[in-house]
Amino acid sequence: MNAGKTRFTAILIGAAIAMPSMVAAHGDVTPQAMDTTALPDIGEEWLEENPWRSSEEDSWATAIEIGASGYNSNCARCHGLGAVSGGLAPDLRYLEAEIDGDEWYLERFQLGMTQNGITKMPAFGELLGQKAAWAIRTYLETRPDDGALDDHVGALNEIKDQLIANADMVAGGSKIDADFADQSATMKAKLAEIAATVETGSGAPMADSVASRAAMALDGSTGSLKNAVDILKVGLSVAE
Repeated sequence: MNAGKTRFTAILIGAAIAMPSMVAAHGDVTPQAMDTTALPDIGEEWLEENPWRSSEEDSWATAIEIGASGYNSNCARCHGLGAVSGGLAPDLRYLEAEIDGDEWYLERFQLGMTQNGITKMPAFGELLGQKAAWAIRTYLETRPDDGALDDHVGALNEIKDQLIANADMVAGGSKIDADFADQSATMKAKLAEIAATVETGSGAPMADSVASRAAMALDGSTGSLKNAVDILKVGLSVAE
């Protein structure tokens, strides 16, 4: 049994013990619809495994964005903001990113959970559909583990400061020359290198972290430097 699975099992047992004291948190809440049109069609028959798990797929980042919104609308009330549980519900960051974890997740998503006649979690399957299910799953399994960014805060602050300097140059009307472009490319490469080392709680191969988001923001478009700086400022303020 891997560390993530062991941890999730322990959290699940703890949540089950605490569950009788919970109010019927979702009993009177209607699941909120999710716009999944930006994701590719995956058919009506439910898949057995997350189709958007690989960060090399174009749909990975899109699934995370849609999943984050859907999670915040439908799940955060019980499972915690950013998927960090307060202890009364399982911390879904540690549900292993493999087919066994998918099976457990789909059963709860499709059928919900009822205890002693009280709805603890509604059935989302028919209401939201499987594209929404896998988008939320992708968001959850890419959550960084606790403390995953601790060793990188210094390096990320240095990159942020360099990007701010570059952004100020652009705002001041400086011409984007070859040296400037090389610096931005170097910062993007450094961010990608850090992103590749950030561990997820689930064991998924790639975390959706401040480093990965800032790297993706540096796409050369107008305003990309500012976007990357804003991502780093917010993400580092949370990490610190």
